[in-house]
Amino acid sequence: MTGSRSKFIVIWAFVATALVMLSAPTIVVLGASFTAGNIITFPPDGLSLKWYGAIAQANDLRQAFLRSLIVAAICTVTAIPVGTLAGIALAKYRVRFARSIQIYLLLPFTIPLIGSGIGMMLVFGQMNVLGRLWPVGIACCVINLPFMIWAVTASASNLSPDLELAAANCGAPPLQRFLYITLPAVLPGVITGSLLMFILALNEFLVSLLLVDARSVTLPVQIYNSIRSIITPDLAAISVVFIACAGLAIALLDRLVGLDIFLKSK
Repeated sequence: MTGSRSKFIVIWAFVATALVMLSAPTIVVLGASFTAGNIITFPPDGLSLKWYGAIAQANDLRQAFLRSLIVAAICTVTAIPVGTLAGIALAKYRVRFARSIQIYLLLPFTIPLIGSGIGMMLVFGQMNVLGRLWPVGIACCVINLPFMIWAVTASASNLSPDLELAAANCGAPPLQRFLYITLPAVLPGVITGSLLMFILALNEFLVSLLLVDARSVTLPVQIYNSIRSIITPDLAAISVVFIACAGLAIALLDRLVGLDIFLKSK
């Protein structure tokens, strides 16, 4: 009994330590965003919402946030058809060199992001489109597309081929089978992958830094340009906005497909 209790205490001590380490940066940033002083400190020097009012009135930050939303939307819209069809193909069909393709999908995580960013900068530079927002969205999609494919593949793997065979025997054409059987079955994976793509593109910094110019900076680049001179509490408030966006995405994911399905897809 004593040994079981000691084991229980040790396990929960590790869990509590992990939770504190994971939540500490968020707590510090959240507290610093409510400071009444003019310097970012924790614990905050009084409590005030003035820095949230400051970022709401800052036109450059609003424009940068809007550009980040546009980039994330372009990335997500591009990833949905490409990632969905690729994930279904890898799960349902005997694709030649499927194992090699799975390994190839790991390349964005093994190649340094700066290398991928420079390569895309050269490609889009040859096309004379640097400084526009859509190349940033496409670049974010290319880098993070494996997340979309893996999410759809996990859902498509649970689809029974007998359902499509039954529909085919009833005379349903391929497009109808896809729309009424395959697509609803993989929809949890599509939703999961789409939310991941949107959040990852919204927070993408390095690729955005290489592909934008001074007239079209995204919010992460705008924050980077600001902290090069001085770190003020309004940057902590912006960080809280990013955290709120991520929390909203998690809540939306839980409501649409359930976090249990999302975790199983991982």
